[in-house]
Amino acid sequence: MPLNICIILVEPQGSLNIGSVCRAMLNFGLNELRLVNPQASHLNDEARRMAVRATPLLEKAQIYTSLAQALADCHFAVGTTRRFGKYRQGFMHPDSAARHILPLAAQDKTALVFGREDCGLSTEELDLCQRLLTIPAHAEMPSLNLAQAVTVCLYELHKAETSLQKTAKPVRIPARGDRLETMIQHMRKTMIDLNFLDPQNPDHILRAFRQIFGRAQLNEREVQIMHGLWSQIDWLYKSKSKDKGESK
Repeated sequence: MPLNICIILVEPQGSLNIGSVCRAMLNFGLNELRLVNPQASHLNDEARRMAVRATPLLEKAQIYTSLAQALADCHFAVGTTRRFGKYRQGFMHPDSAARHILPLAAQDKTALVFGREDCGLSTEELDLCQRLLTIPAHAEMPSLNLAQAVTVCLYELHKAETSLQKTAKPVRIPARGDRLETMIQHMRKTMIDLNFLDPQNPDHILRAFRQIFGRAQLNEREVQIMHGLWSQIDWLYKSKSKDKGESK
C-alpha cells in the first residue's frame, strides 16, 4: 500500500528538528515534506547533519506561505495538538489515526500537520484539518519535541500498514481540501446573510459544522450538493428580500 501522505510542518523554528523529521520520514517510508513559512533554514549544515541519508528529502521540500495553500490538494488532513479546549475535541490517538488515514492514503493525497515547537497549531489552522490528533503523555511534561512527535505518528502508520494490507477495502475519497474550504466559506456567507451566524463571531458555530463535515469526510459529489444547497438558499433569500422591497 503506497503511503501517499505528506508531512506538513507549520513555521518550524529549528533546523535540527527539520532534519530529524526528514530522517524519521525516510525511516518509515515517506518522502514528501511541506514547510509553511519555515523560521529556520532546511538546507543548512545543521539540518543536513540530522537528516543523514534523508538529505534528498530536505532538498525537495516544498515551501508554502499558508497552511491552506499547503493543504489545497489534500483530500484528508489530520492536525496535531496537545492542547484541549472548546474547539479542540474528538481527538484521535496516533494508532487510531493511522488506521483511519492509511486506507485514504492508498487512494489519494493525505496529510499529517504539525505546528510550531513553542505553541503548536492555532485554532484557525486546526479548522483546516478534518480530524485532530493528540499524543498521550505524562501530565508533568505533555508536550513532545517536534521531531519526536512526528516519529511517534510515523511509527504507528508503519505498524498499521502491514495489518491493513491484509484487509484493505475500497474507501470513500474525501473532497480536496481547497474545494471543501470553498464550500464552507460559501456556507459561512449564506448563514451570515440569514442571521443564523453572529457576524461578530461567525466561526463559533461554524466550527461545529467543520467537525461534522470532518467526521463525515464529504466526497466531491457531496461537496457539490452542499454548494447547490447554499446557492438555492441564496436565491430564495434574495427573491424574498426583493419581494419585500417591492411591496413597500
